[in-house]
Amino acid sequence: MNKPLILVVEDDSAVRNLITTTLETHNYRFRTAITGEAAIMEIVSYNPDVILLDLGLPDMDGIEIIQKVRSWSKTPIIVISARSEDTDKIESLDAGADDYLTKPFSVEELLARLRVTFRRLNDIGVMDVQSPIFKNGDLMIDYAACCVYMEGKELHLTPMEYKLLCLLAKNVGKVLTHTYIMKEIWGSAWDNEVASLRVFMATLRKKIEANPSSPKYIQTHIGIGYRMLKL
Repeated sequence: MNKPLILVVEDDSAVRNLITTTLETHNYRFRTAITGEAAIMEIVSYNPDVILLDLGLPDMDGIEIIQKVRSWSKTPIIVISARSEDTDKIESLDAGADDYLTKPFSVEELLARLRVTFRRLNDIGVMDVQSPIFKNGDLMIDYAACCVYMEGKELHLTPMEYKLLCLLAKNVGKVLTHTYIMKEIWGSAWDNEVASLRVFMATLRKKIEANPSSPKYIQTHIGIGYRMLKL
């Protein structure tokens, strides 16, 4: 079976060479693009499994590329950018990026982000093909029965806690912004619900985490949102 194809969109030759050398060393297939226009053509022509995207391209902002791709594709996008402000991360994730890696980064972290992304894709595929059951460590969600179990024991969640847990589970490994979560949970009435979201997250953690102050299932990205970790 072929290794996944990764598209590297990066105009800085030093960073591009670092990434491609890393991918080649670990037997990943890859293609490269140094402009936004070339990236769109590569995506359309070769349908990569994952896109590593720099935001600061010479002809097009990376956010615009994310928005274009998301209009017709769900291909995972990992942003790799020198922009380190939370607002830039939030804008990228809200536009449809799956993850955000800030320059400078380590090779080990890049490979770890890729492994998480591929596990997420595999988990989605397995769940879609086999059964409506989600398993992650000792956590299990039976979507058909609307039941949640931890270490085989059923948990009693409120409807809001259940919706929140399912949203995180169906996007395991992906950072979800506060805005995205609130729109999905509260719909048109989501505005100014950040305080409510934090309350529901706190009560949910008390039910699924052995140590809520040091959670292993749901990771907080301060000022950005939350991610369910794959165990």
